[in-house]
Amino acid sequence: MDQGGAPPVFSVTAEGDDDRVHVAVTGEVDMATADTMFQTALREPTRALTLDLRAVTFFDSAAIHAVVRLSQRFPATLTVLPSAQVRRVLEVSGLGEQDWLAGR
Repeated sequence: MDQGGAPPVFSVTAEGDDDRVHVAVTGEVDMATADTMFQTALREPTRALTLDLRAVTFFDSAAIHAVVRLSQRFPATLTVLPSAQVRRVLEVSGLGEQDWLAGR
């Protein structure tokens, strides 16, 4: 069924080089999609990761868990670019002051 050009509920892409991978996520990150985001971030070997969540509209505890796991895999080299919704969820969960969160 055609949804009339509605944005996808979830999509994730990754691109980069040996030094940094940029993962862009769109839509809802929840228990059905968080592992896909996590696995996509790990697909290419890299030293640093930028997780662009500026187009994320929903972010649940499974998504939080995936980001925390990524922060453990990329200590001191993870950068998370949050949407307003993601920032709010991270702040409420006590992660609003993490070094990896951009724009603190």
